[in-house]
Order: sequence, then C-alpha cells, then structure tokens
Amino acid sequence: MTGRERLLTALAGGKPDRVPVTIFIADQGHFLNQMCPDVPASDHLQLQLNVIKLQQQFGCDVFVRVLYGLMNPLNLIYGGLDVSQQTDTWQVATGEIREGRTTIQRSTIRTPDGTLTQDFSIDEQRPGTFCYACTRHPIQTLRDLEIASRYEPTMPAHWREHARRWIGAIKVAVGDAGIVGSWSPHGPFNVGSLLVDLNTLYEAPLGEPEFHAQLMEFAIRRSVPYLRAIDEAGVDVHCIGGNVGGGILGRATYDAHLLPYERRYMNIVQERGTPGMYHNCGQIMCLLESYKALGARVVEPFSPPPLGDCADLRAAREQIGGAYAMLSGIDQVNVLQKGTVDDVKRATAAAIEAVKTGGGGCILQPVDFLEYGTPVENVAAYVKTAMEHADY
Repeated sequence: MTGRERLLTALAGGKPDRVPVTIFIADQGHFLNQMCPDVPASDHLQLQLNVIKLQQQFGCDVFVRVLYGLMNPLNLIYGGLDVSQQTDTWQVATGEIREGRTTIQRSTIRTPDGTLTQDFSIDEQRPGTFCYACTRHPIQTLRDLEIASRYEPTMPAHWREHARRWIGAIKVAVGDAGIVGSWSPHGPFNVGSLLVDLNTLYEAPLGEPEFHAQLMEFAIRRSVPYLRAIDEAGVDVHCIGGNVGGGILGRATYDAHLLPYERRYMNIVQERGTPGMYHNCGQIMCLLESYKALGARVVEPFSPPPLGDCADLRAAREQIGGAYAMLSGIDQVNVLQKGTVDDVKRATAAAIEAVKTGGGGCILQPVDFLEYGTPVENVAAYVKTAMEHADY
C-alpha cells in the first residue's frame, strides 16, 4: 500500500497492510523552526512543504495538518470575532500595542445595536515560534452575543477559491505518500471558548441555558461556510477541536448539554464522506462512550499522564471496540523531547502493540506536535521502532 492508501484505510476503520506511522509536526514554529530556522514564519507554503519533506526523511507515512495560510482570519481558530472584514453595519478599528514580546491587536467593533471590543494577542515565545490567543473576549453578555450573531460578516466570497488553491497545492506535494488534513473550525463548545471567558462558558449550560444554546448555535452557523469550503477543496480529513469540553465537565454534563450540538456539527463535517477527527488532548477517558454517540470517524490523541488521563491505551482501545478509529502514541514532551533513545524505544513499542489491539482503525503518532528541542535521534528512534512493530 502507499502511505495515502494506508492512512485512508485506517481512518475508515479498516486494516491496512501495517499500522500507519506518522509524526505530528506543527506547520509553524516549534520543531519545524528547529529543523528549518531560516524559513520565516510568514512563508506558510514553504513551511508546509518542509513538513512533508521532514516526514519523508524520517521514513514515516505523511500526514500534513494545514493551519497557517489556509485559516485566515486566524480568529476562526485562535479566538475573537472576525475583524478582518467590514460592512456598513460592522465597522472595525484595530490598533496595536506592544508589551515586551507580545503584540496586542485591540479592536473596537461598532454596529447599529452597540459596540464590541476584543484583544487578539501574538506572543513570540522564541524567534520563529508564535502563540496566538484572544486575550480579551468580545462577548460578555447575551446582548453582546445577539449583536455578534446579527452583524458579524460571513465568509467572504473569495475564500472558497483560496481554500481550493491552498489545499490543492499541498495535495500535489504530498501525492501518494500520505494525506492532507486541515485544522477546520472547532466543535461548537471550543468555538464558544474563543468568544467568551471560560467561567462563563463552563457555567452557562446549567446556569444560563439560553445563553449557552444561542452561543452553540452561533458557533455552528459561523463555522459551517468555512468548513464546507475546505471540504470542497478536497481535504482528506477534518481535524476538529473538542478538548475544551473534555473530561473536566464530566460525562453527564457533556451528554446532556454539549453532545447534541457537537454531534450536529460532526454530521455536517462528515456529510460529504470526509472523516472528522475529534481532537481532545486533555481528559478523555470518561467520554469514550459519549464519542460513540458523537459519530466522529476518528478520535485523538489519548494523551497519557501527566498530559492527559489515558494511562492504558490497550484498555481504551478495547472499550472503543472499533466504534471509531484511534490515533494515538507516545508523550511528545516527557518521552520524545526529554527522554533518552531507550525511553523512546520502550514507549513506542508498548504504544504500537497497544493500539493494534482489535485489528484495524489505528494510527500511531506522538500524541501532539513535536516541541522545539526534541532530539532528532529520538524522532528517528520512534519511527524505526514503530516500523519494527507495525505489522499485524
């Protein structure tokens, strides 16, 4: 099988010729900046081509997760309302404030029914590695939510062609070596976390049910046009953020108040047959049964302690019972970045034997993106060991 055939078979729950083995390399900063320090963070296409090149050099199946360059405006992924567009009823004024290594883009949005404000911060953690976040949320009250829902501009007309060109270029570069995924708009609860503060978000399902319901509906409505444009562009899998509504809320709250919206959105994600991969990089174990009802074709990454709460990959795999494919592997910080080569070999061998439990529908990958300072010899040891254990 080609890398592409192997990964697509596993995503569909099937059993390929061996377990697909890949590496999660973020397409800006972090490990990519370590390996390609001379490529500027603004050269999104070249950085994504370098992700492909690095995975091929390490000898693994290629899985590119596109974010930068595709997901403009970044507010869709990192938070805040869309301040990149203006209309007669959505007037935006943005200024920049510099605080040390952080640039704050402070926006005032004027509408016929009131004014909203937000801060979007860009923190340069180290040269070439940036962290983005909405640090002052624009929605504080139900009235703010109603204003945003009524007046925020929808996806611009040119964006569909932009997505088609961007995804098309990456797919040509990947070819049969693997697949192209995208960080598509998050699940609705994650989107909510980008617009309101976390206390409000977590209290709303029980304390302010009307606010919660309207926020979830707004989150779905603003995301779907971009999601469908990405899908039409030919992406192989949608990576959907679902970690904010993870185990911290508990299964009963998730099932009663989040699952109906998350499931409806996942149905839209997969309406044309493209698999959705639900990403919960935190507490996950209490939600394994909930994710069966969610309907996502793939769930990731089952992070081990202390990053998450999946201490037994084999037991998790057995509980899932083939209801959805599993993408998981080893700790990218405490093992790959900080461990020895022998630590990596032991952890990798154990992880791939565990995820093989039950047959197909599994992909091995470090549980999140490689950090800056990860030894190259550790990455090489991970791929070599995984390949030695990849046969069913």
